[in-house]
Amino acid sequence: MTTPSPTPAPALSQDLSAERVRLVSALRDLRKRTDLSLAGLAAKSTFSKSSWERYLNGRTLPPRAAVEELCGLAGEPPGRCLALWELADTEARGRVREAPTGKRTAPRTALRTAPRTALRTAPPPTPSPPVAPAPPAARLDHRQAMALAVLASMCAVVVGAVTLSLLLLSRDHATPRATASTGPLCRGTACAGKDPMDMRCADAPTTLLRHRTTGGAWLELRHSRTCGASWARMWGTRIGDRLQMTPGARTNQIRNRADADAYVYTPMSATRPGTLVRACLVPADGSLGDGDGGSSGRTDGSGSGSEACIESRVH
Repeated sequence: MTTPSPTPAPALSQDLSAERVRLVSALRDLRKRTDLSLAGLAAKSTFSKSSWERYLNGRTLPPRAAVEELCGLAGEPPGRCLALWELADTEARGRVREAPTGKRTAPRTALRTAPRTALRTAPPPTPSPPVAPAPPAARLDHRQAMALAVLASMCAVVVGAVTLSLLLLSRDHATPRATASTGPLCRGTACAGKDPMDMRCADAPTTLLRHRTTGGAWLELRHSRTCGASWARMWGTRIGDRLQMTPGARTNQIRNRADADAYVYTPMSATRPGTLVRACLVPADGSLGDGDGGSSGRTDGSGSGSEACIESRVH
């Protein structure tokens, strides 16, 4: 029995943003590498076939967990795809904030006319035949039946309350385990040299400093108090540009167009309040600036074609 191969993906809507198009294209490439159909993806992941169809057609922005699972099925480190997801998620949130709100008023014509039509067409009521009084024995049986019905209702209410209490207790006991499994995967020195996206340290970081160079590229220093680690990232760059960060001599480089269209991160360094963190963008041509930054929140060397550096202290 052979596994059905993936069907060709339909063309993406022209209404999608550039960030969403890059994310969906990357996810489609990963799906091709898995050689799985939509049903196959549903069988090997926690998301349904219809959900994968919406994600891969661009109709719905996938959750972060779906991106991580697809990367795992394709054997791809999730860093680049999660960076694309972060860009698409940021763009989508901005679009929601800017979208005008409106109210829809449901047509009331049918509601007004339906009762009148029913009154005109309904036949006149037929009088019911008189009912003879029940004998004493029948009235006694009726009372017994009513008593049994009331007793059964009370038992059902008690059983339902006990069941609900057990469910709430089991959920309360399960909540700490679920929360612990979704938190950061490292802390302090254990994070040194590791990817902030893979270690879940980039969920809610603090931005220490952000700077835009004259060439249009962006530099940013980030810190996670939960992980006790810092890293740098850049975007709007060119192929061949390098990102360097100290302490720890962390480095990353733009290797292809996909990297240039997304965030590129350095590995993390363990830091604590007061640690001086410095990041430099070295252009592809390799020319350097003077590189002399201050002690907190300074930039330098941002001239065209030269190295741009920023530095700040962890707080």
